[in-house]
Amino acid sequence: MLQLKHLSILFFLCAATGFSQRSTIAKIEIKGSVKAKESGVPISDVQVSTTSGTYARTDFLGAFKIMAEVGDELLVESPEFDTVRYVIKDGQEITILVAGGSETELRSSFKRGGNKAREQFHQNYLDSAKLYKKDNIKKSIDFITRSIAELGKRADKKLLARSLTTLGEVYRYHGQLDLAITNFEDALEANKTIKTALLLASAYIQNGDYDSANASLQPLRDIKNMVPYQQIALYESLGDAQKGLGKTGKSVAFYEEGLKVARQNRISPKMADLNSKIADAYAKGDQEVEAEGFYQNSLELASKQAPKRAIQEKEKVADFYNLRSRYPEEIRMRKKSLEELRQLPRPKVATQSAVRETDTITAQRINYKIANAYIAQDKYDEAIPYLKRSIVEADGDNDLIVQKDATRKLSEVYEYRGDYTKAFEAYRNYTALVDTLYIRKEQELSRAARFNREVASKQSRIAGLEQERELSQSKYALAVTEQQLVEESFKRQKWIIYSLLFGIVFLGLAAFFFYRSNQQQKLANNLLALKSLRSQMNPHFIFNALNSVNNYIAKSDERSANRYLSEFSTLMRAVLENSEEDFIPLSKELELLQLYVKLEHSRFPEKFDYDIAIDDHLDVAAFQIPPMLLQPYIENAIWHGLRYKEEKGFLDIALRQKTKDTIEITISDDGIGRKRSAALKTQHQKKQKSKGMGNIKKRIAILNDMYKDRVEVAISDLNADGSGTKVVFMLNRN
Repeated sequence: MLQLKHLSILFFLCAATGFSQRSTIAKIEIKGSVKAKESGVPISDVQVSTTSGTYARTDFLGAFKIMAEVGDELLVESPEFDTVRYVIKDGQEITILVAGGSETELRSSFKRGGNKAREQFHQNYLDSAKLYKKDNIKKSIDFITRSIAELGKRADKKLLARSLTTLGEVYRYHGQLDLAITNFEDALEANKTIKTALLLASAYIQNGDYDSANASLQPLRDIKNMVPYQQIALYESLGDAQKGLGKTGKSVAFYEEGLKVARQNRISPKMADLNSKIADAYAKGDQEVEAEGFYQNSLELASKQAPKRAIQEKEKVADFYNLRSRYPEEIRMRKKSLEELRQLPRPKVATQSAVRETDTITAQRINYKIANAYIAQDKYDEAIPYLKRSIVEADGDNDLIVQKDATRKLSEVYEYRGDYTKAFEAYRNYTALVDTLYIRKEQELSRAARFNREVASKQSRIAGLEQERELSQSKYALAVTEQQLVEESFKRQKWIIYSLLFGIVFLGLAAFFFYRSNQQQKLANNLLALKSLRSQMNPHFIFNALNSVNNYIAKSDERSANRYLSEFSTLMRAVLENSEEDFIPLSKELELLQLYVKLEHSRFPEKFDYDIAIDDHLDVAAFQIPPMLLQPYIENAIWHGLRYKEEKGFLDIALRQKTKDTIEITISDDGIGRKRSAALKTQHQKKQKSKGMGNIKKRIAILNDMYKDRVEVAISDLNADGSGTKVVFMLNRN
């Protein structure tokens, strides 16, 4: 089918080219592609336009088609690289190379179907969004928008839900609870997870919608495979919802269930939190004794954690004392908090905003609360220093709200004491602060309105992407339905099609079995041929070796004859042992070659010297070679090249690493050369015919056919005048 498609495309290209040549219309269709310059990777979703006003985008293969005129300027634009301009000179297909970064290549990779790359790219955007979550909501939302856009119109629902959940977390952190709830709900619709369901319930609770929180949490109670942290979060959220509904008993029961899980798994932070929440629930239900007991537990547990957490718990208990008019205990607790707070590093002032979080624990707030506790006991002299410290620290921290409240309270205290001059001065400072705060509030409202518009715009963009995805899925469903109708209308023809397919499959199977049978027969023939060729030993070598023994005996050199015959028998034994193998270790083949060359040199010591050089970096043990592959070439070098040379010759055998998986074996001699050897053979050896070289060629051809080109052989003259011979073997590891 792929070949048919390519032929169809080729036919269409040819037809379009022919038509453009015959047409007299000025505009022509330009075809091209956009690729990364460094890697050649096609880049998809690139905008391509011309100065004459036509427009196109590259597909997933980086290809595009656009109507243009000769002389038009082509503009290739993308956020991932600088704009490229190209002047159209003719109608030929063009390739535009751009300097794309790693992001471009990764984008192109997953748009061609790489699920792992798609998920990694999507996760990178979400990681960036989480990085900017607290400091820059705009950037955070932008990254989440890009993560959704990268998923395309046929988005993976799990990945889409992951993006929407992260977006909900960002909105929840910045107090945009309605938007957070909407995105958590959309995420659950795309893919239900325990994490998202718990986050949705938490957002409901923050928004005061306790009934919805409780309804969303109830189904989670039936899930058995929750991890401990999720179990604790479930019970804690259920307790929060029940407390919000005014059901103290139920809220405490859920908190205690969560506390039980926290104790079993030794999760200390949650143990402190849950003890504190149980105390809050009892306090709300006016059960003072029980509340105080659990507050003491939470204080003890919080003291073992981070100092800031311990201060938070002390302030909560102090608030409890304040509500019960237990002012001395409240003052002692807040003074401890103030002392511990001053030991902590002073946080940086993040903004100039006049609007501060009401539960932020700062020195100015604690001082102000201590002063209020003294005032409640009519201890004005003790209250004044704390009010002044609160005003100074609030001014340094740009906390206008606390500074305003403390200044007003200071004016009231001076008035209670009858010091009207100081009261008037403090009141005048108070009115000035109110004016400043009013201006700041207006600025804050203006910024908040602008921020809300920007957030709404970004949320609309995300909603648009979601609508595009839903529309795409609807179109896909419609296409599936249409396809089903088409299939139903051709139902009567299916039997014919199935019959044809069955016939094609049958013919295909028959052809496959026929092909496999031929391949098996070919393999069997090759194995037989190899066995036959391996069983043959060069008759010249055997005859000449035995003749040498005879010469030694004729010269009464019995010792040399015995030595030669012993070494020859060793060589013959090794040859017979390896005769059944297609390949043997290269190290073993080198041992046989060294023994063979030594035997030949002992016969013709006056004719040649030799050297076998092995590269120091060569890993001989890693390579294998057909047995006795090199011997016939060495024999030819000695008998037909060096033996007829008048002066003493030299045989050089060298092995070196060519590449990581390839070695080069060179056999070179400075003998009389192939042409002179052939002439001498024609005159003196017409009745002799060596089969060694023919056998070797057949063996190499068969082995390369079976093992896919493991051995290559090249023979050439060593010198330009035709003297000498050089044989080069290329041996592959695999």
